[in-house]
Parts: sequence; C-alpha cells; structure tokens
Amino acid sequence: MIAIIDYGAGNIKSLQFALAKLNMESCLTKDEATIRKSEAIILPGVGSFQDAMNELNKANLDNIIRSEALKGKPLLGICLGMQLFYETSNEGGITNGLGVLKGHIQRIPSSVKVPHMGWNTLQVKIPSAIMTNLPNNPYVYFVHSYYANHVHPKEVICSSTYGEELPVIVQKDNIIGMQFHPEKSGEIGIQLLKNFREMML
Repeated sequence: MIAIIDYGAGNIKSLQFALAKLNMESCLTKDEATIRKSEAIILPGVGSFQDAMNELNKANLDNIIRSEALKGKPLLGICLGMQLFYETSNEGGITNGLGVLKGHIQRIPSSVKVPHMGWNTLQVKIPSAIMTNLPNNPYVYFVHSYYANHVHPKEVICSSTYGEELPVIVQKDNIIGMQFHPEKSGEIGIQLLKNFREMML
C-alpha cells in the first residue's frame, strides 16, 4: 500500500486514479501508523511552499517523512512535493523544507513566462531505473513557478529547458522527485509511476 500524504495539497483524485489504473493500492492519510506501515510514500503538492511546510510541521508529518526516508522506504515527491524535499525556499520568504535533499527552491527567471505551464521534454542526464521503457525525450506536463537550484549534479536524472536548464527528475537512492505531474502526463506518466512501483518490490 502507498501512503499519499494528506496535508491539504489538493488535486489528489487524478493521482489516485492513475495509481488505481496500475493496480497500486493507495490511501490518502496523515496517520503515523498507516504511513509507517506503508510500502512507499507519495508527497503530492499544489500551492505554496510555505503553507505546505506549515501544514506538514503542524501534523508532525515532516518528521515522519524524514524518518521513513532514512529507513530506505521509497519516497516520491510530485511538483511542490519534490520542492519540499529541499533545504529551503524563497517563496513568500525563506522557509525551511524537509532537507532530505541538498539544494534550494527559487522562482523561475522572469525572462520566460511564469508559471511554466504545459508540455515539455525530459532530457536524460544520468541513467536510472525510473526511466525504464520510456522513449527518448518524452513529453510531460508541468505547472510550476519555482524550481530546484544548487542541487547535486549526480542527483539530477532528467532536466528540461525553460529559460534555462531545470532539474525535473531527481533521485537520491530511495528518494525520487518529479517537478512535473506524472498523473497528468498520459502514458509517459503512467510508465513513470509503474517504474516507481518496481522500486517497491
């Protein structure tokens, strides 16, 4: 069973539908025992970094996520969920994140239209099992105004060019972040979620 972290992130239905399509059992929860018993965790996200961290901290979900990640449990962050993995964000003032990955979240440069919304390609930087059975430069669906910067280059699996090169799939061992929405990215997104399932086995 996959625990989808419930902190009011919204837009969960499409994710649950995509997981059900793959026969991946999931539940939306903030219950510590349920999260600890789960086979994997997904941290979704739409909205503000600061608001999201406030909600996670209030419910002690920040500590639960960190401890389960340190134990080696597969952890997937989607969109804002990926950004929350990092140390800090400057969205709405400097806010501390979960800190399970090194790096900082900052606004996409104003030289391009913000938010970055729509389809864009993935450029593979480092081979990873998360990219199994995918074509070259697949298209995925983005909606975001902030991105991860000052990240470890050996953790950037894929980038996408929007004004500049942005890290859009990151991985450190059992921790994977996707800046886009796999659940809204058609068959490519379904394959990525299927590949995440393989990490659970």
